[in-house]
Amino acid sequence: MRVKTDLRLRLPPVPLSYQADLPSFKSVLTEQQRASNNGDQSAKSGARQIKNAHHQFKSSVIKASSIKQIHSTSFKSRQTGAASWILALFAAAIMLTVIVGLILGHNLGYKRGYHALEAENKQALNSSQMTVQELEEMRASYKALSNQVAVAKQELTISLNNLDELREKQKELSIENKQLNQLNEVYAEALSEEGGLPLQVLGAKIEPLPENSFEFGFDIAMLSKDGQAKRLNATLTLLNDDDFVEVPLDSASYLLKGITRIRGRFVMPNNFKPLQVKLVLTANGQEVEQLYDWTLGDRVDSMPLSLIDLPEVDQSPI
Repeated sequence: MRVKTDLRLRLPPVPLSYQADLPSFKSVLTEQQRASNNGDQSAKSGARQIKNAHHQFKSSVIKASSIKQIHSTSFKSRQTGAASWILALFAAAIMLTVIVGLILGHNLGYKRGYHALEAENKQALNSSQMTVQELEEMRASYKALSNQVAVAKQELTISLNNLDELREKQKELSIENKQLNQLNEVYAEALSEEGGLPLQVLGAKIEPLPENSFEFGFDIAMLSKDGQAKRLNATLTLLNDDDFVEVPLDSASYLLKGITRIRGRFVMPNNFKPLQVKLVLTANGQEVEQLYDWTLGDRVDSMPLSLIDLPEVDQSPI
């Protein structure tokens, strides 16, 4: 009896990693199918071989699955190791970044602090130098002021000494003046007893001034028989060939007892050139007329530029 077996196995899909074992397995199945067509005995032996092949395939599948598991485990372990290495590298990068940041921050802070401290030191040094310079200037000014004070003290001492000398001289002059007044009174009484002193001109002067001005001065003397002061009237006139100009006097009349001084200034009219100066005096019934030729004297080099710079009219005797 011939038995024909048709083996149809539904195997699970073999992974690509196990496809290297399929040719040997197919060759075994083909040989078993050929042998099963020859007889029953060969069918039994084929069944055994199929069974063995099935066991071998199972073992190969188990082996393949175990290899797959080993590969997947090794891949997972590799993935885990790679992840851990990535984490370690990331942590190392973070630590390196932090360290670099700390180093840069420390350097920047140190540099800023160093520059700030250097600027403060320079400012303190400059201020100290300015303080030293100010102290030197204060010392120099103090020395100068001390010298000025010393000079001022010396000048004050000299001025006080001069003032004391002037006071002494003033006392002496006042005493001499009193003595002269006493002597003049004696002379006046003596002249009065002898008939007095007639009206007369003791001295006369006319001097040029700036701004076409002139200063005049006359010293008049008279002593009456009774020794009393008399009223003196004076008239001063400038004359030329065709015209005359009367010079105004500070006072129209003066008290005359002994000696009286007539002083004053006038401005010469424009385009007027005097030839003579006429002085007329009347006092105590006496009249005196004096004529003086107008002549220009020598040039005065020390003449001031303006009348404002001139002092008061000279009252000294002529």
